[in-house]
Amino acid sequence: MNFSRFDMHFSFKSAWFLAGAALCAAAAGAQAQTIPKTIRLIVAYPAGGVSDVVARALGDKLATQLGTTVVVENRAGASGTIGMDAVAKAAPDGATLGFSAISPLVLSPHLGKLPFDPQKDIAPVASVMYSPVLLIATPASKSKDFRALIADAKAQPGAVRWATSGPASLGHIVLEQVRAAAGVDITHVPYKGGGQQLNDGLGGQFEILSSNASPTLTSHIQSGKLRPLAVGAPARLESLPQVPTLGELGYNAANINSLFGVFAPAATPPALVAKYNAEINKALASPELRAKLTATDNVPTGGTPAAFAKEIASEFESNGRIVKAANIKAD
Repeated sequence: MNFSRFDMHFSFKSAWFLAGAALCAAAAGAQAQTIPKTIRLIVAYPAGGVSDVVARALGDKLATQLGTTVVVENRAGASGTIGMDAVAKAAPDGATLGFSAISPLVLSPHLGKLPFDPQKDIAPVASVMYSPVLLIATPASKSKDFRALIADAKAQPGAVRWATSGPASLGHIVLEQVRAAAGVDITHVPYKGGGQQLNDGLGGQFEILSSNASPTLTSHIQSGKLRPLAVGAPARLESLPQVPTLGELGYNAANINSLFGVFAPAATPPALVAKYNAEINKALASPELRAKLTATDNVPTGGTPAAFAKEIASEFESNGRIVKAANIKAD
């Protein structure tokens, strides 16, 4: 694997931060911009999933606030890079926005060559939400809590099996951070996506699974079929107040989650990006959209383009270290 991108993370971080700062500065003195009558919102994931539901709800709010039509276009595949490539190559006229996790910008570049340049071709517009990562015990696990899980893994090296949605997925990153911090041998069981992973987990084919929060996962937790041991999130979830964060448990490096946001082609006028940023923040403040997010255990974020760019730069740097140290490779 070529890690030349990792070696250049300082220039990447500086470029993202400076670009975000310029967009933020433009917001103060921006003149009124012409918003296109029709906005295409490219969602980097399949229709029907949690991210798609959120994107469509956000699109509806923006359409109402701006007096425009927002057309959602699902461009799923390759862990979000197909959708982000479409955003990167779109005309920078404000008529195309993208909704995605930041992983195509901060993780995928460390795993192989992309059809676009995450640094030069994409402009962060606004952070929208973070999606927590849940660590779940299946019926095959006898661990009563996360500390017991680590003790079991130390007592029987390799016996604890931890399933993720695939190599280099966020769940895999969490696993590698836990393995390194605790000094334990846990067997990675990679799947191609989350559907079969969940079905096999319910059948006790492995002890632990890591997955983003979802209504389906929540229903199995509520029924007692699955037991949450920890969550990767800045704070405990309202729906699972008894479940500690990995940070609380002393695993700060593993306490990560999926950050989602809106993006634009890099050459989109800064003042227009600032206008979209303001409207997205307004939408996120609405009770209707916040309820839609919290109902699925996703947490609204918001903020300036500069703040979003800084988070992206930080995650890029962190993921580079993890990928290199654990020799993680894409499937």
